[in-house]
Amino acid sequence: MPDASPIKWHLAHTSWFFETFVLEAHAPRLRPFHPMFRVLFNSYYNGVGDKHPRPQRGLLTRPSMAQVWAYRAHVDAAVAALAHADIDHEAVARLIELGLQHEQQHQELMLTDIKHLLAQNPLCPAYFEGMEAAGIAMEPAGPAQVDATSLWLRLDGGLVEIGRGGDGLSFDNGRPRHRHHLVPFSMARQLVSQRDYLAFVEAGGYAQAQLWLSEGWDWAAREQIAHPLHWGRDARGQWQEYTLAGWQPLNLDRPVLHVSLYEADAYARWAKARLPTEFEWEWAASQPQQGGLSQLHGHAWQWTSSSYAPYPGYQCPGGALGEYNAKFMVNQYVLRGSSFATPEGHARGTYRNFFPASARWQFSGIRLAR
Repeated sequence: MPDASPIKWHLAHTSWFFETFVLEAHAPRLRPFHPMFRVLFNSYYNGVGDKHPRPQRGLLTRPSMAQVWAYRAHVDAAVAALAHADIDHEAVARLIELGLQHEQQHQELMLTDIKHLLAQNPLCPAYFEGMEAAGIAMEPAGPAQVDATSLWLRLDGGLVEIGRGGDGLSFDNGRPRHRHHLVPFSMARQLVSQRDYLAFVEAGGYAQAQLWLSEGWDWAAREQIAHPLHWGRDARGQWQEYTLAGWQPLNLDRPVLHVSLYEADAYARWAKARLPTEFEWEWAASQPQQGGLSQLHGHAWQWTSSSYAPYPGYQCPGGALGEYNAKFMVNQYVLRGSSFATPEGHARGTYRNFFPASARWQFSGIRLAR
């Protein structure tokens, strides 16, 4: 599909990132591995030059995988050589750190993209059938232990600080740290489970227009959507889900995945709740008493009701790297947390993920507020 990319492209693009933003600036005498790679593996950086159309990435039968691995080896060796060069090592280190974080993003995208790809195959192949048997989680776990006295955590709010401050690692869209006023609110201690969401489906939630945003209602009707992506029924009519381990019976205890902002918002209305703002989510996740909140990270990205917009005082980085985040601050919504496919160490409380309201192929789920 147009939003996904082949695995070979991901591998080449992450190499291209280092070649373009690290090597071209700090090793200008190095000859490019292949002059056309600058176009083929440019994702969306207009400041770099021409781009190969995204929907046509899957048609690239060349370069071969062997050439892509050779490209990566070439880039790795050149980046490593910079350690001994007479350059601004601090500036290079910042670019390499950004490149590594960028690569971690693509590690997760590779899993979301390949899951979507394999799900289109009538043979219903598993990504790797032995992973769950080997104890490697291929989908999020079931519910964590929480305080059974209440499904909700009450927070007073007030004038709070949001965003990343200081010198620690963050993307530019998470800065600057700033103040935000929150009225008292409650946050659900756990993510919405597939059991919870199945009740919404079987109660006819997809057929109740009053629950849906107008644009979402039209989208669901146009696309004939009546359940989350990767759900279906088996020959006996029982609900099942397509996972990275292939088709499996619907695990009711796991968080629901692969829902759009439209679906998350409709479910929240049906449950007599709402989606949290991204500021509520960040503040709740940062509080000492947040031990009462489970599944903040490592399960599913969590939709918020917040449009993806710059923070007060935001300054877009100069040059082509300024296109990394800033130019997408329109017609997108913020997701917080992280999924089971997010690389270890990549998640943080101030991380702002973002996708269009209709996006479903990502590992996106729901946490409620009120």
